[in-house]
Amino acid sequence: MKKVKKIVWLIIFVTLVFFMFKSWWNSQLSPVSADKSSKIVVIEKGESFSAISAKLKEDHLIKNTQAFNIYGKQSGLENKIQAGTFRVSPSMTGREILKILTTEPLDNWVTLLEGWRMEEVADKLNQVLGIDKKDFLKVAKEGYMFPDTYLFPKDYSATQIAQKLENTFDMKYSANLRSRIKSLGLTEGQGVILASIVEREARSSEVRKMVASILLKRLKIGMGLNVDASIQYALGYQRQEKSWWKKDLSLDDLKIDSPYNTYIHSGLPPTPICNPSVSSLQALADADPSTPYLYYYHDSKGNSYYAKTLEEHNTNVANNP
Repeated sequence: MKKVKKIVWLIIFVTLVFFMFKSWWNSQLSPVSADKSSKIVVIEKGESFSAISAKLKEDHLIKNTQAFNIYGKQSGLENKIQAGTFRVSPSMTGREILKILTTEPLDNWVTLLEGWRMEEVADKLNQVLGIDKKDFLKVAKEGYMFPDTYLFPKDYSATQIAQKLENTFDMKYSANLRSRIKSLGLTEGQGVILASIVEREARSSEVRKMVASILLKRLKIGMGLNVDASIQYALGYQRQEKSWWKKDLSLDDLKIDSPYNTYIHSGLPPTPICNPSVSSLQALADADPSTPYLYYYHDSKGNSYYAKTLEEHNTNVANNP
């Protein structure tokens, strides 16, 4: 009989604990207040669920981060949150807020890579924001669509996006950079053109500076730039490779009749060939046209070699495939 009573009391105790925990649990996920005013929450790309919880707690939108984290895991919604901006309110429950964060955001994050040409930028904007590519290409300016990660409202037009990218470029292409590039004998526009070539011809900061120095020296002495990147730009989209940048150029490619063919036309091409990064603009500003080298070569492993004469250059190419 005593054993039965103990079991009964144990059941009662467990039941009480369960209902107490459930009551606490519900209270921790209940609205913070009756304030129905909305707040904008920005979720960064790759932001962890715990970081999102902490942000919501700091903004007084949830009561308890631990309870919110547990609910996120139990509901399976923690991995369904999208990057972007969302409108939530302190009057919403934790469950309601989490549901909103897994729906379509008000704004979308878009990452535009360094060295992309306008068509590649247009493709990305179309994929993420549904922007009409033709509309964007009508207003975009090659070389001035600054590569970065942006948060764009869904209702932004192609013109508004292009203006934002150009404004960002104007800000990044600082007065100091412009002045130093001008001191090299280039106009601001010529600086952007040469920086765009450096962007496609080199990757690391050190190599960019050396390539910029060599190309600047070629310009100074009236030698052709002879860069593959401008040929790739002239050739355009490669259907077989599904790329705007042909990987292996043929001898016939080097003879293409285009103002962007820097093998047959001296000086700079008429426009930038891509949208350069600050690193490439910086490399050009730091360039030394008195460099002893006239040639550079990058092997298949990414190593770079420099030469003073064509004979030395050909040796570098032959010995480092």
